[in-house]
Amino acid sequence: MLSRTADNLYWLSRYVERAEFVARILDAAHRLASLPTSYGGGETNEWASALASAGDPEAFKTHYDGVNSHTVCDFLAFSPNNPSSIRTCIETARENARAVRTALTTEMWDAINGAWLELRSYEGRDLTRDEFSRFLDWVKGISLTFDGSAYRTMLRNDAYWFTRLGTALERADNTARILDVKYQILLPASEKVGGSLDYFQWTTILREVSAFTAYHWVYRESIKPLLVADLLILNRQMPRSFASCYGMLVEHLDLIADAYGRRGPSQRLASNMLAKLEGDNIDRIFTSGLHEFVTGFISDSNRVGAAIAEQYLV
Repeated sequence: MLSRTADNLYWLSRYVERAEFVARILDAAHRLASLPTSYGGGETNEWASALASAGDPEAFKTHYDGVNSHTVCDFLAFSPNNPSSIRTCIETARENARAVRTALTTEMWDAINGAWLELRSYEGRDLTRDEFSRFLDWVKGISLTFDGSAYRTMLRNDAYWFTRLGTALERADNTARILDVKYQILLPASEKVGGSLDYFQWTTILREVSAFTAYHWVYRESIKPLLVADLLILNRQMPRSFASCYGMLVEHLDLIADAYGRRGPSQRLASNMLAKLEGDNIDRIFTSGLHEFVTGFISDSNRVGAAIAEQYLV
């Protein structure tokens, strides 16, 4: 496979995954903003946290005067000036898909091209709260349709493996950013850890990553920050956890290495990351500092991504 084709497939999957992530972040911000005042609604910084999770605060400042629901939703959903907005992600994903049209199945192309065409119907519209919620659900549906099409229709060859690499790396990075922003930014200084607002926020985090039901299946008790972190970091059964994403990365990097007859830095770095996660426990992570662990994970993931790019995509 040409490195250019591998690059397009890899980034196609990353941008589809990123669009869904931004939609989930915005949905969570709306949930938190709708809290009654007695729970902290209207006094918390959910829009700043959404911006920190999914956007570039410095780029935001050059185009908007203040952080509020209208400006953050516009920047994260529709702004052409934001390289990670939902609009930009879908458009860039479609450009990558068109470049490798013959490497995709008909179902995959229809999913991303249809999304790009329908996106135009939202341009220039002032959406109501309900309309915006339906828009976010539509974006999440695009990712499910595209990912399901890839899983159900692609040959298990290098084209499929590179799409899985993009999905796994983007998903791991997104989960890490959700956790870090909750821990560092979302809970106001005036609120106590373990209070009603803290509980609702951790519950919202679980809903963001479709893990609320899974949490109760695994732990069978009330929401606790340590257990939420355990589920999203170390539990291989949870598809969005760090460990699960790196299990997927290692699996498909090994398949690529076997097919091409050569291993390299990306295989070594990803395997080391997975081994570190499998050898760790959540008590030790909390003792050493969740923020420090997550920021270190994000940096290490960036190195894995750079190694994949250098080894296969350039």
